[in-house]
Amino acid sequence: MTGSLRAYEHWVASYRRVWRGSVVSSVLNPVLYLTALGVGLGKLVNHGAHPLGVSYISFVAPGMLAAVAMQIASFEATYPVMASIRWTRVYHAMLATPLRIRDVLLGHQLYFASRVAASSGIYLVILTAFGALHSAYAILAWPVAILIGIAFSAPIAGFAAWAKKDSWFAALFRFGIVPLFLFSGTFFPVSRLPEGLRQLAYVTPLWHGVDLIRHLTLGTVTWGMALVHVAYLVTLAAVGLVLAERSYTKRLVL
Repeated sequence: MTGSLRAYEHWVASYRRVWRGSVVSSVLNPVLYLTALGVGLGKLVNHGAHPLGVSYISFVAPGMLAAVAMQIASFEATYPVMASIRWTRVYHAMLATPLRIRDVLLGHQLYFASRVAASSGIYLVILTAFGALHSAYAILAWPVAILIGIAFSAPIAGFAAWAKKDSWFAALFRFGIVPLFLFSGTFFPVSRLPEGLRQLAYVTPLWHGVDLIRHLTLGTVTWGMALVHVAYLVTLAAVGLVLAERSYTKRLVL
């Protein structure tokens, strides 16, 4: 891991120049989302049937936490990865040292995980202020959010290394990330979806993350299903890392 930590050190040092702007967005965006959805839209929803028998903000807030982890990891694993290969060539500079492909890959993935950890940690504090956490198990939502981030950043980094044009990322976000954000249980129960779409939603990685974090924050978690969710996300992250290493190797060495 020494080589990976060396690569990670570079990304942390680079982030020190821009951290102020990201911290503002990490705090401001959750507050705006939760105010609009919980206080605004939530008042309308709460007049009807409450999802899972809780207030709308208690329902949607954990879903937003999982979605934020996905969005941060997805963005960090697209343009910065391609830039490091094609434009700034940071990866090439790292490989001119004793670092290996795996060190370069894991170092950047550690940085992605750190970004998700920082933002999701801030988000959890804000959820506490909004009264959206109902169980001590909510603390486990933090490592789950980090796992969600890795489950997305690993395969997407492999895609970014393989992609020939940055315009491909627009398609990824438009036809992948946005539909997941809207239809993986973030804003309404997946059971409300039509037959077919419902089964499709159940196999998406974001639904596994949303469902696990939601039940942790509400204190309704069943540990058997929780293990299924964790196993799914760990498997996706592991497969993504293997594929990403192959993709990196093809672009940077072969």
